[in-house]
Amino acid sequence: MTVIGVQEATIGARPLAGQHALVTGGGSGIGLGIAAVLTASGARVTILGRREAKLREAVAAGHAAFPIAADVTDEAAVADAITLAAKTLGPVLLLINAAGAAETAPFHKTDMAMFERMWRVNVAGAVIMTHATLPGMLEAKFGRVVNIASTASLKGYRYVSAYVTAKHGLLGLTRALAQEVAGTGVTVNAVCPGFTDTDLVAQSVERIVARTGRTAAQALSDLTQANPLGRLIRPAEVAASVLYLCLPEAAAVNGQALAVDGGET
Repeated sequence: MTVIGVQEATIGARPLAGQHALVTGGGSGIGLGIAAVLTASGARVTILGRREAKLREAVAAGHAAFPIAADVTDEAAVADAITLAAKTLGPVLLLINAAGAAETAPFHKTDMAMFERMWRVNVAGAVIMTHATLPGMLEAKFGRVVNIASTASLKGYRYVSAYVTAKHGLLGLTRALAQEVAGTGVTVNAVCPGFTDTDLVAQSVERIVARTGRTAAQALSDLTQANPLGRLIRPAEVAASVLYLCLPEAAAVNGQALAVDGGET
């Protein structure tokens, strides 16, 4: 008897064959990892982001099928992007809102402009993308919206009050919209990773080193000490959770916050 691993069996079966998935922030980090796993699972993947060169590199590497350079906070640009994506690969039935940004500062140095920036990228971007794609999902009586939130949507962290506030808002949006679409064939869920091995976290380590004089290893230890695994989460681990939520078999999972954090929360 041959024993096949769960991931091998799932991806080998190409369970998303024929589905058009759109991943925002798909040129790097978690978004790129998600795009690669969905592509390997048979989906036709559009990746959307602001850095066109990164998007084209991902397509050239086989991690996605179609790149679109656009800002998720620009409603007109998003509308044009969805029209182009649908014309190219068919209706978008799987939406992964992975675009995001994080800024750090003590609360007394966090002005309203930072709160507004964090809200625009982390919440408004997901709202705009979902507005643009949800009608097609409802018409098809099938769809998946997966918002990449964070453990910062489940708990607080020091020096990132604007980011934590925004990510809590994204989880609230997830839960509210899930109630509205229940029973339509569409689900809305969130995946909440802990600190993940991405360029964004690498930049955070660099800032800690510059501000405190600690070594990179010490700074990284600060970020991972709350994770019982004692390490950064891998993008592929986040992507595997997204893949599960996109499967037809996940139809009863709705309005959930799936933590990928080694047990931190």
